[in-house]
Amino acid sequence: MGGGHHHHHAQEHGHHQHGPVNHDRAFALGVALNSAFVVVEGAFGILADSMALLADAGHNLSDVLALLIAWGASLAARRPVTARYTWGLKSSTILAALANAMLLLVAIGAILFETVHRLIDPVEPQGWTMIWVAGVGIVINTATALLFLRGRKGDINIRGAFLHMAADALVSVGVVLAGAVILLTGWALVDPLVSLAIVAVIAVGTWGLLKDSMKLALGAVPPNVDVDAVRGFLEGLPGVASLHDLHIWPMSTTETAMSVHLVMPAGHPGDAFLHDLAEELAHHYAIGHVTVQVEVMGADCAGCA
Repeated sequence: MGGGHHHHHAQEHGHHQHGPVNHDRAFALGVALNSAFVVVEGAFGILADSMALLADAGHNLSDVLALLIAWGASLAARRPVTARYTWGLKSSTILAALANAMLLLVAIGAILFETVHRLIDPVEPQGWTMIWVAGVGIVINTATALLFLRGRKGDINIRGAFLHMAADALVSVGVVLAGAVILLTGWALVDPLVSLAIVAVIAVGTWGLLKDSMKLALGAVPPNVDVDAVRGFLEGLPGVASLHDLHIWPMSTTETAMSVHLVMPAGHPGDAFLHDLAEELAHHYAIGHVTVQVEVMGADCAGCA
């Protein structure tokens, strides 16, 4: 086995994000707006003796916690590397996305519990109180969700924050519609029935977030990286006879790393070859951290990828 181990870090351009993007302002506004709304909604819930509003205030409190978790992870990911954490704390964004998926499941369970209770023992809610308070909720939750709209596709951690707020806006729309129907018809059961429909919609988005964040936590190849295309590109490079030990994994919700052994019988091709290789992988395959080992003869090993 011969020559060369090379690590190259290439900056990504275009539509590929490189490193955690700063969403501090969005998080700060989201936490401030939703904390204030929790206090207002809780107070109206007590004054109107409305269990529905109190339950939703509790749910909104979980969303404040979700925003704080995502924000904390975003801050941690930007911390410099240390002797102990040689990649820094980038992977905290993956853990935050997973935690927020779990929180959404808890929120779904809480809404379901309250909904079933109200189906069994329906109460006549105060329609106008529901409409006005939930109307404010629509504005605040929609505004907060829009703060994370642009970043949700490139960062699953931001997607978790977006889903929490979009789900809350949806819940508030349901409460307004239910309040209107109650005022027009006096049919109290419409409230829990609307809640069931909302839970179903939230559950679909939560399942996707949970599945994707679990895959990243287990080190699966990120969904925006085509492994077969990467392998084909590497095998087609001049001088490459074969390759093995190809590994691609997420360092965070926005950064991807790769390591590979290239068998090149003619010997080490030089730094320019490795630099161009890393640049190509960054620009066209969304891989920003590349480690390449060049071998003159292929390794005879079991379990080589």
